[in-house]
Amino acid sequence: MVWLELFNRKSQLISGILAITLGIAVIVAIQSVSKVSKENVARKLDNLGANILVLPQGGSIDDYYTSDIDAPTIPMDYVERILNSTLQGVDNMSPKLTRRVKVGKNSIVLTGILPKSEIASKPLWQGVGLVGKDVKTACAPSANKSLGFKDEKLQRKIIDTLQVSDCLVGSQVAQQLKLKENASLTISGKTFKVVKRLPETGTVDDDRVFAHLTTVQELLGIHNQISAIEIMGCCNAISDGLLSKLRNLLPDTRVTTIGQIVSTQIETNQLMNKVSLVFFIIIFFVGSISMGNFMWGNVNERKKEIGVLRMMGASKSNVYRLFLTKALFLGIIGGVIGYIVGTLASVILGPYLANITVTPVYIYLLWSIILSVIISISGTIIPAYMAAKIDPNTNLQEV
Repeated sequence: MVWLELFNRKSQLISGILAITLGIAVIVAIQSVSKVSKENVARKLDNLGANILVLPQGGSIDDYYTSDIDAPTIPMDYVERILNSTLQGVDNMSPKLTRRVKVGKNSIVLTGILPKSEIASKPLWQGVGLVGKDVKTACAPSANKSLGFKDEKLQRKIIDTLQVSDCLVGSQVAQQLKLKENASLTISGKTFKVVKRLPETGTVDDDRVFAHLTTVQELLGIHNQISAIEIMGCCNAISDGLLSKLRNLLPDTRVTTIGQIVSTQIETNQLMNKVSLVFFIIIFFVGSISMGNFMWGNVNERKKEIGVLRMMGASKSNVYRLFLTKALFLGIIGGVIGYIVGTLASVILGPYLANITVTPVYIYLLWSIILSVIISISGTIIPAYMAAKIDPNTNLQEV
């Protein structure tokens, strides 16, 4: 009976489907673009660099920045302990040993690094042609899928940029010691070759000389020890308790975050989630009200038919089920069409409006149908209830 009514009243069928299709299409388009945008933002925020510090228990942030010659150290084995753990969200680790040394009359900071890991956590260094190890961000589900933007970390090749006698010099040190690339620099009796002058970053890196970690450990006589471990952690994992897990794994260390980077990452993700939720709530209520208005008009138009059905013996529940069945049918059709329209809109408009490439998310088809049916039935419940309460005798007398 529902099918015959819709088939014979095609204008009602079209308007009913449109009432639900547009809302679903908008939701699918927004969610498709938002999903890719969040992956894009997650990668970009991770590219800000390290956001977690593992320091000796007796150490402080001041030791990390000032490089006190008597600052405590932690065993190099702690890096292996983290690598061999099951912790999720640790994208990259950069252990380092830092000490203040004399070069002639000048006091500089010498930092031992593992080049591939260190450069991977310093995107600002990329401007001078340094590349580090391949890093897959835990915030992103796939490193192989192209999303229409270049992920700097995923483009890095595995290149060890420092030999045992090579060094990188910060911009301030290079200016202070008048160093150019390929120049020689003697530190504590060992001669290093300056392979790169680092760009000015506005951080402590500008005042440092970087050499291979094993070389610095031997030069300083501090074997198998490091000053700190810089970690690039997924912001979602940090929110889910990554810091406490690291503290449990390394109880005799001090684990802290670089607050500005972490807060930026978390706040940005939360903002995008809230925006998506607001759009969802608005469209849900608008769709339900639109469907309710459509069904209410349908009830008023079909009062005579409802009265005839009741006179023929149809119960209130029969009338109620007729309208809910119609809502279910419109919801399924509207969900499928809405998914197609929304997906096409996001795929076509994504590159122009957001400069990203959007691909279809097939799981959204299922959710589109479910949501469409919920919206359709939610908007139909009250009109269907009022239709079932129509008194056939009074209704037919009025006609």
